Amino acid sequence: MSVKDLGRAATVVREEQHGEFETKHMRINVGPQHPSTHGVLRLVVDLDGERIVSLRPQIGYLHTGFEKTMENRTYQQGVTYSNRMDYVFGFGHDLAYVLSAEKLLEARVPERAQRLRVALVELNRIASHLLFVGTGLLDMGALTPFFYTMREREQILDLFEMVSGVRMNYGYFRVGGLSRDVPDEFVPAARKFLDGFPKMIHQYVTLFGKNDIFLQRTKGVGVLSKETALAHGLTGPSLRASGVSVDLRKTAPYSGYEDYDFDVPSYTEGDLLSRLRIRIDEMYESLKIVRQALDRLEPGPVKDPDRRISLPPRAELEDSMEAVIFHFKLATEGFHPPRGEAYVPTESARGELGYYIVSDGGSMPYRVKVRVPSLINLQSLEPMCVDGLFADMVMNIASIDPVLGDVDK
Repeated sequence: MSVKDLGRAATVVREEQHGEFETKHMRINVGPQHPSTHGVLRLVVDLDGERIVSLRPQIGYLHTGFEKTMENRTYQQGVTYSNRMDYVFGFGHDLAYVLSAEKLLEARVPERAQRLRVALVELNRIASHLLFVGTGLLDMGALTPFFYTMREREQILDLFEMVSGVRMNYGYFRVGGLSRDVPDEFVPAARKFLDGFPKMIHQYVTLFGKNDIFLQRTKGVGVLSKETALAHGLTGPSLRASGVSVDLRKTAPYSGYEDYDFDVPSYTEGDLLSRLRIRIDEMYESLKIVRQALDRLEPGPVKDPDRRISLPPRAELEDSMEAVIFHFKLATEGFHPPRGEAYVPTESARGELGYYIVSDGGSMPYRVKVRVPSLINLQSLEPMCVDGLFADMVMNIASIDPVLGDVDK
């Protein structure tokens, strides 16, 4: 099929053949400029009246080239780019990247840095799910819940700004630990949020949970069976909503997740309602993890003491010219891991996320390949939508929670 054929918006045409009418399908383009496509996503949709008979996602409109760019930067500079792929779950991307780099180097990450990483990533998971709930209901025409979810999300972003100085694209994690310790006011502010947030979740559910219109628009809509979800490579909440209870924090723990007590919610219906409910449940579980991380937080360093990996403390720079020269070389040339390859799978807010890094012994990665969940999950959109109504399509897009920076990486 040519580009011209794909781009043509056809109209319904009836032709009389041997006394019978033949109905041709209507082809329309949805996106890539429309905000309800949740990014620069183009969908070529064939319709029979209001029913979808074919749907083909068209991607590649961002032209980011993050992977190739990271191959031309030192290992520490990579965190500048990792969080920009999924700007809604930036801490999660940073963690996945530094874990693979640390595996190459056999870095020793201090326990305090591990606890803080887990706390920040789980807070970021909550912030991501809040955006999912707010915008997902907005796609159904429910405006009020969006303002409620943004209210709590702003509180989380205030915590991130307190720690990193910015509200997105944080660049706070480093290979070997963190760029610096958290301020003293972070833990009390985080505990205050943890104490007040559960009743806010209850408030969201009260707003729409028993609404007849909401239930009719989500229950039994966009169903993905367990077999279809597995065949299309789904991971994360979308897979668990179809009855496959797989969470990498449990099955392949990293960053000390094996020490935390939390549950993995799952449903068997595989519909839009299940994909929304599972994010609600996961916010409760993330709250439990953050609380445990803060309870176990002990004073200590937040960087690997190996000076081949971490920059010297500021006091050393002021007292030693040798440290200044070493700092300059490390900042410009980076460290040189041994030849090898590394991949650490992590549980993103959208599914399995991991950075496959190949080292040739130089100061920059020889190859970087990112296994992003949004690109893989997007494959499930066609079986989810075909034979369904066009009005349900945008809600189905929202239910797999794609971030297009995560797709066009």
